[in-house]
Amino acid sequence: MHDYLAIHPEVAEALQARKAVVALESTIISHGMPYPRNVETARLVEQTLRDGGAVPATIAVLDGRIRIGLTDDDLEHLATSKSVIKVSRRDLPVALATRADGATTVAATMICAALAEVPVFATGGIGGVHRGAESTLDISADLDELAITNVAVVCAGAKAILDLPKTVEYLETRGVPVLGYGTDELPAFYTRSSGIKLASRCDDPLTVARILRAKWQLGLKGGVVIANPIPQSAALDQGMIDGAIAQALTDADEQGISGKEVTPFLLSRMEELTGGASLEANIALVRSNAAVAASIAHAYAELNTETALPPKPHLTRTRPWY
Repeated sequence: MHDYLAIHPEVAEALQARKAVVALESTIISHGMPYPRNVETARLVEQTLRDGGAVPATIAVLDGRIRIGLTDDDLEHLATSKSVIKVSRRDLPVALATRADGATTVAATMICAALAEVPVFATGGIGGVHRGAESTLDISADLDELAITNVAVVCAGAKAILDLPKTVEYLETRGVPVLGYGTDELPAFYTRSSGIKLASRCDDPLTVARILRAKWQLGLKGGVVIANPIPQSAALDQGMIDGAIAQALTDADEQGISGKEVTPFLLSRMEELTGGASLEANIALVRSNAAVAASIAHAYAELNTETALPPKPHLTRTRPWY
């Protein structure tokens, strides 16, 4: 393993023993929620994974290294520091070389998880094709990452502020399976249904695990989207969400918000427009996704132990992980 990677001892031990490990992103902490709800949610999601029998591996760039698994102090730092940058694929080498503190997006988290051989990742929603992309070409790097990096992403679909039909079409073009977990439709983040029919549905973690193994054993590079609807009790009213999204998009356009600042702005504005309801829904769906990811990671680990592969010697290290 190269010197840029630092794996927390708990995570390294679980990986060596081929136990269930689930990756978590860190932009939801630094750029996705206000303090202190951000750090509270990070701790809650990690505990949800532990309750499901999986080891959490929250990922960030700190002190010039990719950290796979964070301490509680690390979570607090990401939640409070104003100097943490948002790191996607293009930003990763810059952040490492300049020793900048960085919170990883879906794309960067997938890259780092793949380096550490963590096959399952839980997040809120993936990025996608932004509305108006036919003129702006604003398409999240998450989509191309899903086409080339072997990590399964459990999410509540793409963020509802995006152009969902175009996002699904882009994923299809890039050969990324989108599996509806207990649903025939793509979830719309804050709501359970988008009206967009999916080609594949799975109702249990073992089926998902078998699909992952089949895909990667065939040498078909890229990830898989496991689209898990927000719990019914936490889903928001479609009309309210549509109105809030329209207003937030108008505000972003009037204020000239663009690039990587668009999504954080829209999520923050959505929270204001919904009186905090969108934030509560976001927290509920992330926890739900973590619970599903833990069950899938367990099933995938059990499938792999059947092959009786030897331990991973490169994960046995004597040097400090930090």
